[in-house]
Amino acid sequence: MTRFSSLLASALILLLPVSSAGAAAPEPAALFEAKTVADRDSTLTALEAAAPTDPASVYAAGAGQFFTALEILAGGLHRHGFESPQSFMLPLMRLPVPDNPNPEPLTYDGFRTILVAFRDRLEKSAATLGSVPAGADIGIEVDLTRLGIDLNEDGQIAPDESAAAIMASLSRGGAPDPAAPALTFRFDRADGYWLQGYAEFLMAQAGFWLAHDFKNAFDGSFHMLFPRAKLPLQDALVPPDGGMSGGMLSSEWRIADFISLVHLVNWPVVEPERRQAARRHLMEMIRLSREDWKAIRAETDNDREWLPGPQQKGASPLTGLEVGEEQVQAWHAALDMAEDLLEGRTLLPHFRIADKGINMKRFFDEPKPFDLVLSITGPAIAPYLETGKILTGEEFDQIQRQFGGAGFLTFALWFN
Repeated sequence: MTRFSSLLASALILLLPVSSAGAAAPEPAALFEAKTVADRDSTLTALEAAAPTDPASVYAAGAGQFFTALEILAGGLHRHGFESPQSFMLPLMRLPVPDNPNPEPLTYDGFRTILVAFRDRLEKSAATLGSVPAGADIGIEVDLTRLGIDLNEDGQIAPDESAAAIMASLSRGGAPDPAAPALTFRFDRADGYWLQGYAEFLMAQAGFWLAHDFKNAFDGSFHMLFPRAKLPLQDALVPPDGGMSGGMLSSEWRIADFISLVHLVNWPVVEPERRQAARRHLMEMIRLSREDWKAIRAETDNDREWLPGPQQKGASPLTGLEVGEEQVQAWHAALDMAEDLLEGRTLLPHFRIADKGINMKRFFDEPKPFDLVLSITGPAIAPYLETGKILTGEEFDQIQRQFGGAGFLTFALWFN
């Protein structure tokens, strides 16, 4: 599988289990090896009950809540006959949801309800993971071929719904492969910060959508994602077979609908507090990444690490990459850069404006209608232009060079 696809998939589906801390709580490993949703949910309920007195149960419960958030999203998409565009241009829509021959109709309000449930469950996960003591001694081996998510709402967690199978599917396109190769890791306290950070990242994405009224985009283009869910233009624009084989740019009608989507991203703000919260989630993600690396650097073992530090030698079985001091220093520089942008201390450059930059703190905190095309061409970002320190291409290029041949994006998806 490609490094990029593996990392993106793992960012969306990986859950970090932990060891049991006592007889009062169920074995956390059972939560991540369950073959049915009922068994998984009963174990999660028991872990949540034990969590107040057992750090391992807190950690496991938070991971399980993240898991069920992804299942809420996958189930909602499957229920309405979602067909993945297999495109990184729509990152929340990458899950390889199985075909549904009898999808239910979907409305704009129904789609928002799915996003709200997904986002709220992530918030619960982040809060639970955030309550794990910093020094908790946690760790368990996990084979990703046994860790799964119910993609089709049949109550089962089948081999082709495992994390490893989904990762393999995302790397090559098509349906998940139940024969995906084993990937076993031992997850520890540092990885809890990693997972919590990804929960914050996904909350920021979902929250940004929910901050706006995107009904026109939904009505005018989402039949490319839900071709049989009775969207307003299905009868007029979806081909007779109603199918979507291949990627986003594999057919004329899909290209046309994607152009429609871009054109229709002119979204009024309806819940400004969600756009403001999106910035806070991204800031929290940055903080958690720093905590993650602080914990990683303190580790003295080297036991099947999900995210190894420079002192933990050897290439990762997930990425084939070895982490060196230069990459860690570059990542911290990238975190500082992102924080400065989100706090408005550094301004984001625009290609057509030489002496001013975009204040991203004000972009989130003083929300105005979001128009994608006019943001690219300039008019929509004019209210956020200021004089001050502007990020230069050389600053970012320097960070890119430090990451080497694998590139910044590969490490960013892995490091979080």
